[in-house]
Amino acid sequence: MTPPPPPPPPPPLGRSRRKDAPVLTPALDDTELVAATDALAHGRWAHVRALLTETGADWDRRGHRLTVLARCPGAAAWAGDWQLAEPESGDAATLLAFAAVRRALRGKDSVQAAETACRAAAQMLPHDPTPWLGVLTLARRTGTIDEREHAFDQIRARHPEHHHAHHLMTACLAEHQEGDTDDPLHQVYDFAAWAAEQAPADSPLAVLPVVAHAERYRVLAAAGLEPPDPAASGHWSTRRARQVMKAAFDWWLEWEGEDHPRNKVDLNFLAHAKFHEGRMAEAAALFHRIGPYVTPAPWAYTGRDARKAFKAARNIAFRTT
Repeated sequence: MTPPPPPPPPPPLGRSRRKDAPVLTPALDDTELVAATDALAHGRWAHVRALLTETGADWDRRGHRLTVLARCPGAAAWAGDWQLAEPESGDAATLLAFAAVRRALRGKDSVQAAETACRAAAQMLPHDPTPWLGVLTLARRTGTIDEREHAFDQIRARHPEHHHAHHLMTACLAEHQEGDTDDPLHQVYDFAAWAAEQAPADSPLAVLPVVAHAERYRVLAAAGLEPPDPAASGHWSTRRARQVMKAAFDWWLEWEGEDHPRNKVDLNFLAHAKFHEGRMAEAAALFHRIGPYVTPAPWAYTGRDARKAFKAARNIAFRTT
């Protein structure tokens, strides 16, 4: 008897068996950033220098790329080597500052040292909002409201539509003045509506009210005021929520900015909202556009596994449309 053929080999480490399997990658769909991160992990900081030079004054892309590069193992050491080789490089100083912020947030470095590094980079690059994004990221976890607002104001003065900064401030404000109900007059909703109204018509900040709604759910669920399973919550079925989500979805249908570096973040928030609203056809359209790029927020809120939550929701949306 002929023996059966051997089973197929397992996929390489870190790769999925299916192309559509959800993946959690901080770089999202930025392939150049993926390559630069891999190079930095091997000490080849020249690749990072070239990437940041190419990025130029695309502030949202620059902030996204530096945030991801700082997560690379050994980023602080390699950025330090780069700064020693090129002490006048603002890019090297900013990467070193972002790496210090990440280390501080993980309890491996001093908060004061990280803030000092960010401010040193800001002095070298006075027109760049990115070092102040590092300050805001740090203040998000360790600072006061006044410190967060100061950093946010510095960013807006340099780039009024800064995507990541607005998301960080929305998360901060959602945690402020916790009440016993989902107060529709909570300041996070006012902030998100104001930011969306102030931004140009083609700005992805149009989705910020949806982000605010999800962030408020996170806070209420953590306080035991909403069920930990968003499917069991009526948070997305209120009249106000439906109006916010319809406006954001209608805007997305007309949006032509698919090259925005953090567009997958917005699409994940919007798909999450549409799914829990019960609008499966709209959710399915968003899942198709997202592809495999699941983001931790908001799928991981209340301690859920982001990939599993995303995949389950996507399967239901596809199956019912």
